[in-house]
Amino acid sequence: MLPLLASDTIHRRFEMPLTPLEGRAELRDALAFATRSIHGGPGPDPTTGAILTPIHQSTTYVQEEVGRHKGFTYSRDTNPTVAALERALGSLEGTPPAVCTATGMAATSVLCLATLEAGDRVVLGEVVYGGTFRLLAEILSRFDVRVDRVDSSDPNALRAALREPARLVIVESPANPTLGLCDLAAAAEAAHAGGALLVVDNTFMTPALQSPLEFGADVVLYSTTKSIEGHNATLGGALLSRDSDLLECFRSVRKTLGAPQSPFEAWLTLRGLKTLELRMARHSSSALQVARYLAKHPSVARVANPFLEDFPQRELARRQQRDGGGMIALELEGGTPAVLEFLRSTRLFSLAENLGAAESLVTHPATMTHGSVPPAERERLGLGDGLVRLSVGLEDPNDLIADLARALAAAGGAR
Repeated sequence: MLPLLASDTIHRRFEMPLTPLEGRAELRDALAFATRSIHGGPGPDPTTGAILTPIHQSTTYVQEEVGRHKGFTYSRDTNPTVAALERALGSLEGTPPAVCTATGMAATSVLCLATLEAGDRVVLGEVVYGGTFRLLAEILSRFDVRVDRVDSSDPNALRAALREPARLVIVESPANPTLGLCDLAAAAEAAHAGGALLVVDNTFMTPALQSPLEFGADVVLYSTTKSIEGHNATLGGALLSRDSDLLECFRSVRKTLGAPQSPFEAWLTLRGLKTLELRMARHSSSALQVARYLAKHPSVARVANPFLEDFPQRELARRQQRDGGGMIALELEGGTPAVLEFLRSTRLFSLAENLGAAESLVTHPATMTHGSVPPAERERLGLGDGLVRLSVGLEDPNDLIADLARALAAAGGAR
């Protein structure tokens, strides 16, 4: 029979340790991002000395007495491993702990249900992830939430849209999948002048490459499924803000919806954070090398990457991004037959809907991520059948270029 533990030992055994940087803003601000990625989460486990955060795979937590517990009661509300991830993400963004959810779309749902009421209006960037549009246009519209789409790459269009009151402005920068940018500082100014909160989906960039809060955003949204975890192994989402009251509202809605992150997936995501800066640097440099090759290829009608020399918004990209990221948008000559042959012919770029992972992926937005957008609307937004999205992984970029060369040759034959 195990000996009983003194109450102070029990407390030390289960209480979450402080993160090495928690409560020490001056130290956090003095450290580089890569250092904070590793040391921004909890320190070694106080019981065993384990350097990695334990996986607390428990739904239930025994309470000392009515109203007295160690911060955890039921994992639908919060869980020690998930809380560790939330604190680590907050350290990277310079915010209180994040609110982590089961998926990126769960984060978007929590955001909307926490901030919107019947009769409210949302100004939505024209080019965003298809699920975001679907949630607002097909589901929340049934509850008298109105959504108006605007070209978020045009600050004047945003200002005009906000002459009418709105509750939220939701943008992506770079946008999925065209990679068009939004001037975040101008968007924040327009949103706040119109009485709205600015929400930036920063999934493509991650906190390693872009900090929307520094440009005036109120909320940053992530699908941590993508580059933050980075290994095609988890589903997850996160909301971050400097407004503690807003974060508490998000937590309440998450608990009510039953949409928390799972402990194991939070643990995997914590592990992914440790290499985030290294991975994003490699994604960015390889994507730029691949994009430069594609820009010169006769079978490619158009190619976009924010740091590519002829990218129309390159100056803005260099002003608000630390690097270009791992995404490329390209449009092929030859229409649908060429695209289908291209997709069939890649060997290192796997056909899939995810992005931001170690493996390179290729996506056809018109039939995959944005298939729910009406065809005429897709064409107007530049999401036609010839558009292909590449997520450049961590392979050798020369091998990726050789793979694309073979696929482009096959696509040329299909023309």
